[in-house]
Amino acid sequence: MTQALVIGAGPAGLMAAERLARAGARVMIAEAKPTPARKFLMAGKSGLNLTKDESPEAFLNAYQPDWIRPHVAGFGPEVVMRFARGLGVTLFTGSTGRVFPAEMKASPMLRAWLARLEGLGVTLHTRWRWQGFEGGAFRFDAPDGRQIITPEVAVLALGGASWPRLGSDAAWLPWLAGKGVEITPFRPANMGLCVDWSAHMAPHLGQPVKGTALIVPGQGSRGEFVLSSRGIEGGGVYAIAAAVRDGAPLHLDLLPDLDSESIAHRIGRTPARESLPNRLRKALKLDPVKLALLNEWGRPLPTDPLALARKIKGLPVAHQGPRPLAEAISSAGGIAAAALTEGLELKALPGVFVAGEMLDWEAPTGGYLLTGCLATGAAAGAAAAARLFPAQSAD
Repeated sequence: MTQALVIGAGPAGLMAAERLARAGARVMIAEAKPTPARKFLMAGKSGLNLTKDESPEAFLNAYQPDWIRPHVAGFGPEVVMRFARGLGVTLFTGSTGRVFPAEMKASPMLRAWLARLEGLGVTLHTRWRWQGFEGGAFRFDAPDGRQIITPEVAVLALGGASWPRLGSDAAWLPWLAGKGVEITPFRPANMGLCVDWSAHMAPHLGQPVKGTALIVPGQGSRGEFVLSSRGIEGGGVYAIAAAVRDGAPLHLDLLPDLDSESIAHRIGRTPARESLPNRLRKALKLDPVKLALLNEWGRPLPTDPLALARKIKGLPVAHQGPRPLAEAISSAGGIAAAALTEGLELKALPGVFVAGEMLDWEAPTGGYLLTGCLATGAAAGAAAAARLFPAQSAD
């Protein structure tokens, strides 16, 4: 009999383990990969955006659906920053409010965290791959052969269905569904969009697109994005990707700081005898990438200055839908809210709690994803500890 079992050694699982250990539980973590937190380390290669320092209202509004927000509110940006500093990590906040370690790496933070967990008595077993249930126990393939673990409480933090090569392969889905756990189908989130480029775009592929706005009804993104051979991707796209995935039309505003009338006036002042590309370059300072996109998605271009200005302000983006789930930064879908208690315990499996991207929630990049995983890990770990030690939680 194991007192507390955590399956998955990503941020959500490690946070759940810490909460349990600090409550006095003997905690064992089982991780399928040879090393823990591989997705966390991969995220750290681009600087490790821990959270975003902004107002509580703005921060919580980034999360969907609404049911996840109370959990995030209990472990928001201030708590994340305090947690990181407690591990000896020096932080800085960028101009957009994004919070990063000063070293711009994940590995020092992870090493400090694992050392702290070891000091709390947490044991970590790597290459232990969960293989489903055996009666009321958990069955693993491990280096020493099959292992059967019967915990008093368990926290599942196995990730969603994005980046399967790093461990989030959703292999757990049929085992939980077979126990009556309601699952919302997985969909890509924070993903690029497929575009079937014409040949004239080849010289521009790999180039960033700056100073534009991607627009869906009720929402816009001024973030930079990149033209790739497969389509468009990057932070600017990820911010509106969920709406596009769900069917919203997408337009590109090539000059978001000017209105249509100002653009038309500038075009109208250029000599009509010159070619249209020259007029646009001179009047509007459109760079080659923006001109290429205007030709790619805007032909036939209107000759009337106001009609052309409106096209520049609302260029329809011709895309073929989201990139595949395996390429997405994160996933939407997973264990439905209806399958959970307020403490993230599975109704169908009392004593089993869930955290992280296994749950049906989504948020954009920019610190929200990692905060959400830490927050749900903390909530699930605290609830599991309360089940183990009800008298302690009552106090």
